[in-house]
Amino acid sequence: MESRYNVLFLCTGNSARSIMAEAILNRKGRPTFAAYSAGSNPAGIVRPEALRQIELAHMPTTGLRSKSWEEFAKPDAPKLHFVFTVCDNAAREVCPVWPGQPMTAHWGVPDPALAEGTPEQIERAFRDTFMMLDRRIGLFLCLPLASLDKLAIQKEINRIGKEMLTESAKRDTPLH
Repeated sequence: MESRYNVLFLCTGNSARSIMAEAILNRKGRPTFAAYSAGSNPAGIVRPEALRQIELAHMPTTGLRSKSWEEFAKPDAPKLHFVFTVCDNAAREVCPVWPGQPMTAHWGVPDPALAEGTPEQIERAFRDTFMMLDRRIGLFLCLPLASLDKLAIQKEINRIGKEMLTESAKRDTPLH
């Protein structure tokens, strides 16, 4: 495998989940990883609640912007090694053909932008999403990429997304 990996996080609006994932991986994965984010239908803005979670984690927000995935399908775009969808809509959409055939996986997380309620409930939704992404990225960073073959890496990145879905379902199931 490579000594430096480019990772793209995709979502529909590129306003919260994929932006938070980009910030987390750029902080925790450097210098081995460079993270980017994009959307199939970008909102054009980054949600202030997402920026707040990033700032609370003492991560930089400079340069974070909502953008189209088309930027990463161009010939002069960074060569992608991994592409992760972080919302259900992006997983069902037809993605561009990525040059270099990066490994892909679906790491769906709830959309905090859909949260309703008090400001505290909305902040909790963004915090929970941030923490889920942080956990998945932490698991990803623990993978010994240099010593695994592509098939083993693909299996592991798929497992990370499925494992966290199971944990989320358990957490959201009421106890009787």
